[in-house]
Amino acid sequence: MIIRNERIHTELSTSDFYYDLPEELIAQHPAEVRDASRLMVLDRKSGTIDHKVFHDIIDYLNEGDVLVINDSKVIPARLYGHVEGREEASIELLLLKQKELDSWETLVKPGKRAKVGSRLVFGGGLLRGEIVEILEEGNRIIRFEYDKSGGKNIYDILHEIGLMPLPPYITERLEDKSRYQTVYAREEGSAAAPTAGLHFTEELIDRICAKGVKIARVMLHVGLGTFRPVKVDKIDEHVMHTEFFSVSKESADIINAARAAGGRVICVGTTSCRTLESASTDDGRVEAMSGNTGIFIYPGYKFKAVDALITNFHLPESTLLMLVSAFYNRDNVMEAYRTAVEEKYRFFSFGDAMFIY
Repeated sequence: MIIRNERIHTELSTSDFYYDLPEELIAQHPAEVRDASRLMVLDRKSGTIDHKVFHDIIDYLNEGDVLVINDSKVIPARLYGHVEGREEASIELLLLKQKELDSWETLVKPGKRAKVGSRLVFGGGLLRGEIVEILEEGNRIIRFEYDKSGGKNIYDILHEIGLMPLPPYITERLEDKSRYQTVYAREEGSAAAPTAGLHFTEELIDRICAKGVKIARVMLHVGLGTFRPVKVDKIDEHVMHTEFFSVSKESADIINAARAAGGRVICVGTTSCRTLESASTDDGRVEAMSGNTGIFIYPGYKFKAVDALITNFHLPESTLLMLVSAFYNRDNVMEAYRTAVEEKYRFFSFGDAMFIY
């Protein structure tokens, strides 16, 4: 099953989502304490902007609400190796999406060395792969081989030789790899962190639950679809890469019960939001399902299941900024971003957060 939304005609262009960002505001490391990052609060009814600290989020959550979290776990998806028999022919690999256990969609650099039939070596031979197919945008399907004795699988190998796939705009070394994981991550498979969740601590989640807020786990393995740049001028011509998602019956029941009782559905991050909108009927009921979603949410989209959104500050002209603009409206969101720059908020994966309700 592949979920896509119907295309919505819009006069908005990619350039309508551009803003100037000083380089020094791109966060190079996480906040010293997860929930001590800043929080910009946008009230859609009043149009006001408030400036808080992230742990203040609890003041905006009510008994009977449900907090929807993406529990996908980032894998050490970046590999460095070489073409078999040619150690001087270096290769950089990013695993994007698992097709089968040992067959993955990947991004290979340089592409000129990644022809069908090419064999690649990683970790001094601990992992080998053969390119079996070239996809659109130059992505490759690679079939991997390794020693499976003792019940080893590819995740064991990746944890031994792989590196955390930090975004290219983070140039400083990450000393603690756990800081690029949410505290509730458990389902391995993402090539990038669902970063809105990085602000939560276990203690804050416990306090939120004690207030009578339910937690619903969903899963979307973050891949290229979330971050692929928009290369067309008319945003309604952009096509998203698909990503695998899953909503369990337990989580669907929690969300539907909360909504039926008058509670709000609050998504932690754009990935949780896209998951719910992919799994929802037109009347807002969330169904238990799994599959691949290429849903692209931009202004004009009518939300079915999401009442509030916790998110980070996103790249200019990105699909994530377009989703946030669809949830509120473009003018208010772009004004909030201008305010964030003026107030020197920290941007992107390790940056500060925004709550829109």
